[in-house]
Amino acid sequence: MSKRILIVDDDPVQRRLLKAATEKAGYETEMLTEGRSALARLIEPDHDISAVVLDLMMPEMGGLEVLERLSAAGSSVPVIVQTGQGGIETVVQAMRAGAFDFVVKPVSPERLTTALGNALKAARAKSSPIPVTRHAGFSGIVAASPSMERVISLGKRAAASTIPVVLEGESGVGKEMVAHAIQAQSARRNKPFVTVNCGAIPENLVESILFGHEKGAFTGASERHAGKFTEADGGTLFLDEVGELPLEIQVKLLRAVQLGEIETVGSRMPKKVDIRLISATNKDLIQEVKAGRFREDLYYRLNVFPIHVPALRKRKEDIPQLVRHFTERYASVIGGKRVRSIAPDAMALLTAHDWPGNIRELENAIHRAIVLCDGDKLTSDLFPQIAAQIPGYRLEAAEQVDTAGSGAELTDTALDLSPGPEAAPPHHAAGFPAEQPGYPVENNLPAVNAITAEGEVRRLAEVEEELIRFALSFYRGQMSEVARRLGIGRSTLYRKLKDYAINPDDPEREAA
Repeated sequence: MSKRILIVDDDPVQRRLLKAATEKAGYETEMLTEGRSALARLIEPDHDISAVVLDLMMPEMGGLEVLERLSAAGSSVPVIVQTGQGGIETVVQAMRAGAFDFVVKPVSPERLTTALGNALKAARAKSSPIPVTRHAGFSGIVAASPSMERVISLGKRAAASTIPVVLEGESGVGKEMVAHAIQAQSARRNKPFVTVNCGAIPENLVESILFGHEKGAFTGASERHAGKFTEADGGTLFLDEVGELPLEIQVKLLRAVQLGEIETVGSRMPKKVDIRLISATNKDLIQEVKAGRFREDLYYRLNVFPIHVPALRKRKEDIPQLVRHFTERYASVIGGKRVRSIAPDAMALLTAHDWPGNIRELENAIHRAIVLCDGDKLTSDLFPQIAAQIPGYRLEAAEQVDTAGSGAELTDTALDLSPGPEAAPPHHAAGFPAEQPGYPVENNLPAVNAITAEGEVRRLAEVEEELIRFALSFYRGQMSEVARRLGIGRSTLYRKLKDYAINPDDPEREAA
């Protein structure tokens, strides 16, 4: 059966081009013109979409918002974003929002086919049977730091009873993994484990999804629905992002916790349930209580045994072990264990990063790098979006390709992990000469002259060349900073240096 690709773009010309390239590669296509329709299509329970090509710049709901909502809803469909902006900042935004890959308009058919092939390969790998350590109890948690050892110690104590547990920590730190470990090491290990993402459920459906409904209880209730509490009866119910529950639902949750019974929507009789409740939140629930967004009585019922899971940036001892774990895990299902190791410079790069998306971001970075890797070792050039976020490090060109052209691969950059020079001082700072050769000065500030000696407007190329030379001098050759301040991608900057024969080490000297 052919894979179905969803193309989302408000430009009819782009839609036709993408449709032709996708169908030529042997895929079926479905086309939509705006983000809201795409979101509705992708959260349908039984949709047949295998991958998405999503434009970032659309009216009403842009591609980034679609990505964020899909991530919140737990969608696993790989999304390839396309944009007319080739800067690394756009890449980082899209990857953080959950994109699998990105292409730059106008994308070549070959680049699009490669991106789709990688996305579908990664999706197959996710659905393949692989060792899932979260069900192996606490022995399956990869950790080396003292802070995580404390989390494991507290988790083991919690597993020995049915005490309500609240797992606190930022998104992506592994709270659900700890909840699974508690379940796997408890007396309920062979009973159901049911997860509910409270932040991803539409508000008008929260009560029905949690507690169930009877047939005919409301318009559209064509059949009886058991609800998550009933599904978890005898086992564990994991309420992820519990701080997102509406206040009126918190009242019913309080009754369920206190009395061990629920009221199904449309039923006159309460129903007894036996569940172990584990909650998780990335919010400060005390502050939510003070703000009136979370019930104080429910807080004290849930927060009997709190466990704080620290952010990855606060336990960097865990990063090398996690990197090796994810490398081994994904290499075993992608390319027949082709990737066997990770280069030291790549490990240094990954350890230096603060990982705002925590373990989830690290796992996705390793997964994507393995999909793109052509050799037997993960190298630093497979992580350009990570290097771009680390202050004091600089990216140096390898084989640069103009991102404004054919949609260059992200791996067209090599990384120099030696600390870069300190940022240049502002125009008026001591040590920066008030006048530079070739740059006219006005009010003691360097400027680029737009008028020729004959009183005519200068050619755009001349002004652009002069501005690039000035920026190189001003930021002391820091290529990442120059590209960012000029608002262009690094590969575009390197192409322009070549076009204008500019030596980046000495921008005032013409190339021979």
